[in-house]
Amino acid sequence: MLVKSFAAAVQGISATIVTIEVNCTKGVSFFLVGLPDVAVRESHERIISALQVNGYKFPGNRVVVNMAPADIRKEGSAYDLPLALAILAAAGQVDGSRLDKYLMMGELSLDGSLMPIKGVLPIAIKAREEGFKGFILPKQNVREAAVVNNLAVYGVENIKEVIEFIDGKRTLEATQVNTREEFYAHQEAFIFDFSDVRGQENVKRALEVAAAGGHNAIMIGAPGSGKSMLAKRLPSILPPFTLNESLETTKIHSVAGKLGGGTSLMTQRPFRSPHHSISHVAMVGGGAYPQPGEISLATNGILFLDELPEFNRSVLEVMRQPLEDRYINISRAKFSVNYPASFMLVASMNPCPCGYYNHPERPCLCPPGAVQKYMNKISGPLLDRIDIQIEIVPVPFEKISIQTPSEPSAHVRERVIKARAIQEERFKAHPGIYCNAQMETKQLHQYAIPDAAGMQLLKQAMTRLSLSARAYDRILKVSRTIADLDGAEKIETPHLAEAIHYRNLDREGWGT
Repeated sequence: MLVKSFAAAVQGISATIVTIEVNCTKGVSFFLVGLPDVAVRESHERIISALQVNGYKFPGNRVVVNMAPADIRKEGSAYDLPLALAILAAAGQVDGSRLDKYLMMGELSLDGSLMPIKGVLPIAIKAREEGFKGFILPKQNVREAAVVNNLAVYGVENIKEVIEFIDGKRTLEATQVNTREEFYAHQEAFIFDFSDVRGQENVKRALEVAAAGGHNAIMIGAPGSGKSMLAKRLPSILPPFTLNESLETTKIHSVAGKLGGGTSLMTQRPFRSPHHSISHVAMVGGGAYPQPGEISLATNGILFLDELPEFNRSVLEVMRQPLEDRYINISRAKFSVNYPASFMLVASMNPCPCGYYNHPERPCLCPPGAVQKYMNKISGPLLDRIDIQIEIVPVPFEKISIQTPSEPSAHVRERVIKARAIQEERFKAHPGIYCNAQMETKQLHQYAIPDAAGMQLLKQAMTRLSLSARAYDRILKVSRTIADLDGAEKIETPHLAEAIHYRNLDREGWGT
């Protein structure tokens, strides 16, 4: 008897429907074909145990299972549930007439209980697109799938519940999630706030500009000057997620298995801070069976690289293309996968190996040439891609001891949101561009043209600092953001002067 059930395979951050065909005939053998990996092949033993414990028998006949399309590799243990149901239906132990109406995914334990799986959100979206009546999956993942409207999502704890539901002996209750209510209810709960930071007003201003325009930033300063403290508070001034951004980010984290149990939608922008010992595969994604890397997990949020020169140079260099294109393409011999990588890069570093180069009070103890060697760990092309380079000076005791809190993040965030609203209106005719940092040359010539006095100031800065053409573009982008924060229609000389001030590493005195 030939029976079909349906599952899905995740490729990148989208899903492909997998048809599981089971034919049960005379004989004694088991064949599983259709490019399954080792975890899928091992499902045979898990299914046998789960069925026995719950009072069912694995058929003693010749069982042939095909997973179509056969040219797509099927990975992981999430196919256990649809395989088990199709095998039972092919053996005549379950009524298989309703199997084609539901998409099923779930890993079976030996007692038949269902374990959580990865990639649920893109699978649920695909199930709705393909017109399935419902999606049956482990209860731990049900809220994640339930954010997809117009799809009945059933969370189950044991295979017996699924068998009885397919047989019409049990009724399952679909899980309902009010997506918009949950999304907007948890956007303001931040652990860290700018009001905790004493002093450093110039650095806070630089980070406000970075947040308003989506610019990459690097902070250079002595140990203990507050670089990490400020970076951790940057998410609290970023504009809130849009629903589309939240869905995209949640899909990436779902595919990577990074969503916690009971999570529906991510409501706050991600803040990823990998250790400097990270490999380039873990950073950009990939592996034998490609998975999203840190740059993709930071999509629509912040990737914070603490102590930037300590990262392997090859790791930093592979980030250059994603920083420009805002996606990463991972190519293999038989396929390629695209992952989003639209993130804000925020980095911090000491100015030298000892940490006290250019310090106002403590002398630098590094030997001659050590500062230059330390700075050379970061390539010029990568620094060119960082719009804002700001030096941090340690806060004096008089400011640290002040008990009056600084300006809270909520006030700064209001200004950032207003500036982003101006940019959204400006770029509504340019698909794929939402903030000033994403502007290309055409948009720069259209929206970021300084007046004659500003152009003269920019010319002097380019000549004196020997800036590259890319640095020229960065200055114009940042000055456009500063003008937006001021509510100015055109870029004025003070806006350009402030943007040039944020090119600290281009100035004389660094690394010499």
